[in-house]
Amino acid sequence: MQKTDGLFLKCCREVAEKYPEIKYEEVVIDNCCMMLVKNPALFDVLVMPNLYGDIISDLCAGLIGGLGLTPSCNIGEGGIALAEAVHGSAPDIGGKNLANPTALLLSVVTMLCHLDLHDKADRIQDAVLKTIAEGKYRTGDLGGNSTTTDFTKAICDHL
Repeated sequence: MQKTDGLFLKCCREVAEKYPEIKYEEVVIDNCCMMLVKNPALFDVLVMPNLYGDIISDLCAGLIGGLGLTPSCNIGEGGIALAEAVHGSAPDIGGKNLANPTALLLSVVTMLCHLDLHDKADRIQDAVLKTIAEGKYRTGDLGGNSTTTDFTKAICDHL
């Protein structure tokens, strides 16, 4: 890890020198986790190798209620984007009508925003948040008994 982290940090430092108007800090991963738990607003953007990104994304998912709520969007050069739920395909619960669709739907919201379709993104996000706030339909990971189908129908009803 010393070599790979060293190369990553070297590249970050080189890029940071080109953008002095952007604050650049290096934080050790364990301290970063503690800082995120205590005060997540300290950070605007976190840049890190994949291993640390996996650790941090799971930690942050825990802070907001779990992986079922956590969207993701990776945006590369040229604006090419991949939006997906952080939890992946969850094959262990496939076909059981148990999955919380929130992460996937909020990933779609992120994708729509990236495509400058903000009105459509806002409608979906509002419907998801209203459904969760209402509390009537919640999947098991949110402490409820609703199926994926019931939860999704409730979201659609809010559209």
